[in-house]
Amino acid sequence: MKNHTITTFILLGLTNDPHLQIPIFIFLFFTYMLSITGNMTIMFLTLFDCHLKTPMYFFLQNFALLEISFTSACIPRYLYNIATGDRSITYNVCVIQVFFIDIFGVIEFFLLAIMSYDRYVAICKPLHYGTIMNRRVCRNLVFCCWLAGLMIILPPFTMFLNLKFCNSNIVDFFFCDASPILSISCSDTWLIEQLVIVCAVLTFILTLVCVVLSYIQIIITIVRLPSAQQRKKAFSTCSSHMIVVSITYGSCIFMYVKPSVKESVVINKGVAVLMTSIAPVLNPFIYTLRNKQVKQAFKLVMKIISLHSDLTFQNQ
Repeated sequence: MKNHTITTFILLGLTNDPHLQIPIFIFLFFTYMLSITGNMTIMFLTLFDCHLKTPMYFFLQNFALLEISFTSACIPRYLYNIATGDRSITYNVCVIQVFFIDIFGVIEFFLLAIMSYDRYVAICKPLHYGTIMNRRVCRNLVFCCWLAGLMIILPPFTMFLNLKFCNSNIVDFFFCDASPILSISCSDTWLIEQLVIVCAVLTFILTLVCVVLSYIQIIITIVRLPSAQQRKKAFSTCSSHMIVVSITYGSCIFMYVKPSVKESVVINKGVAVLMTSIAPVLNPFIYTLRNKQVKQAFKLVMKIISLHSDLTFQNQ
C-alpha cells in the first residue's frame, strides 16, 4: 500500500435523514438474516440430501454460498455504521470491501451462465446429461467461474490501489464501491474508468450471450415436445433460474439507464440495495417454492429434526 493524504473515508449511506436510520437498520438486518438463513438452508439440503446430488443442485449450492459471501461483504459493515453512528471506514478496509464485492458480483454472472448451460444440457440433451455434466466437469466449471472473476477484477483493482485521495474523503454510497470512490480521487482516473467499463461490459455480454443462447435452444426444444405435460415439466425445471437471471441482469441494465446525474446516484443506491439485500433473500424462496424436490427435502429434514427432538424429550 502507498501512503495517501487521506487514509479514512466517510460513507454517507442511503440517506442523511436521522429519522430513517432505524427503519433502514431494521429492514437491512431483517433481510440480511433472512438471506443468510435461506441460503444456508439450501446449502445444508443440497449437501446432505441424497436426492439433491445432481449438477443443478451442485451449482445452486455454490450460488447460495456466493450470495452469502456477496451480501456479507457489504451489509454488516453498513449495519455497524448505523448502529454506532460512525460512518468512517479506513482505506485498507475500504479496498478489501471493493475487491470482495466486485469479485463476488462478477463470479455470480459467470455462475448464472453456467447454470443456464446446465439447464440447456438437461432439457436439450437429456440422454447425455450424466456424461456431459459429470462431477469433474461441474467442479471445473465452478473453478473456472472463480478464476474468470479473479482475472477480470485484478487488472482494474491493481490500478485502483495506486489511486491518491487528497481533496475529499466523502463517499456518497453505503459501502465502498469503485464508481463513487473513483469520482473523489485526485489521480487521473480516465484509464481505470475505461478498463472498468471494458471488464464490466465483457462480463455482462459474455455471460448474457451464453444465457440467451441457452434459453433460445431450451424454448425451441420445449415447444417441440409432444405433450403439454412434458412441456410444463421441462419449463418448471428452468423457470426458477429464469426469474433469478431476470432480476440480476435487469438490475444491471436498469442501473445504467441514468436520466440525470443526481437521479443516477439515487437509482444506483436503490439497485445496490436490491442486489445486495433483497435479491439474496428472494433467490432461496424462488428456488424452493418452485421446486418440488427441494420442498420434499426440507419437509424430510424437518421431520427428522422433529423426531430427534421428541426422542430427546422422552429420554429426559
